[in-house]
Amino acid sequence: MKILAIDIGTGTQDILLFDTQIEIENCLHMIMPSPTVLVAQKIRAATARGDDVLLTGTIMGGGPSQWAAEDHVRAGHRVFATARAAKSFNDEIAHVEKMGIRVIGDNEAARMQNATRVELRDVNLSAIENSFAAFGVKLEYDALAIAVFDHGDAPPGYSDRLFRFDFLAERLRTFNSPAAFAFRRDEIPPRLTRMRAVADNLGGNEPLIVMDTAPAAALGALEDARVRAQRTALIANIGNFHTLAFRYDDGMITGVFEHHTGELKQAQLENFLAQLADSTLTHDAIFNSQGHGALLLDARPIALDFLAVVGPRRGLLLNSRLHPYFATPYGDMMLAGCFGLVRAYAELHENARAEIEQALEKAKEIV
Repeated sequence: MKILAIDIGTGTQDILLFDTQIEIENCLHMIMPSPTVLVAQKIRAATARGDDVLLTGTIMGGGPSQWAAEDHVRAGHRVFATARAAKSFNDEIAHVEKMGIRVIGDNEAARMQNATRVELRDVNLSAIENSFAAFGVKLEYDALAIAVFDHGDAPPGYSDRLFRFDFLAERLRTFNSPAAFAFRRDEIPPRLTRMRAVADNLGGNEPLIVMDTAPAAALGALEDARVRAQRTALIANIGNFHTLAFRYDDGMITGVFEHHTGELKQAQLENFLAQLADSTLTHDAIFNSQGHGALLLDARPIALDFLAVVGPRRGLLLNSRLHPYFATPYGDMMLAGCFGLVRAYAELHENARAEIEQALEKAKEIV
């Protein structure tokens, strides 16, 4: 069985063609610029030319693309966006217009001339197929597994940070697994508009799961044999934009917090992790420091004897007093999210579970 796993972050999109018939070390993969970075590059090129920009397409990740659009406006140029594309920057159109972006209808966008058109979407399968084809590989797969970060469509006036964390807490109380944040095509909750946009944009009939990026990386970290062997542990995914940490005790998630990586210094992150372990961390401490929130599902402390870290910003804990273990599932840290996607796919598809798990376990015997 072949699964095309795509973990879409703020800085990179990490792509793995997982094949149960070959060794994991020989599975093809790429680490490429994220879609939002590619959009930002197109906008900045238009800025340099002095062109107007028209954003079309659908909801996708923001960050770099939004910053480039705001810089384009500050440079004295115009940015237009269809309503669907505009929601990549904020679910409330009024907030997007306050950035200086003019939101227009699809018909007006279709008639617009003399503007650089930039299509927004998280997944560009054609680009991936062309990349494989450049090396003589015809891209074939039986299923898709995509990870994106989704704040959700918060009600007007309600904090995006809090709305997202409310959902994290709700899912963990119900399912208590990082795989709780993976959904089959027809099971994506309506509030997760970015995930639904991915599914709608892909179309097709092939099996598909969509998962949140941060839990995907944490689930992937558990594929590291040393991490999986721990009875109690903290697992932190330090991404380019967000940091998520889970506390595990006897295989159960007993605590979690999520923050913005750019807001954290090493000592502050160390303190939050220590407090997560000893059950003194509060939701307010995280939220009031510009994070998303914290949740303790068990008030009993655990010893902070093992901290596993993954993510492109893992260097934030380099030489930390907590002595982190930098997890490398199957020898490749940057594919942690992809391996988490593969594991989540197995959990959601009983008919494929045995074949996938057999391939994963065989690889562990080698590693």
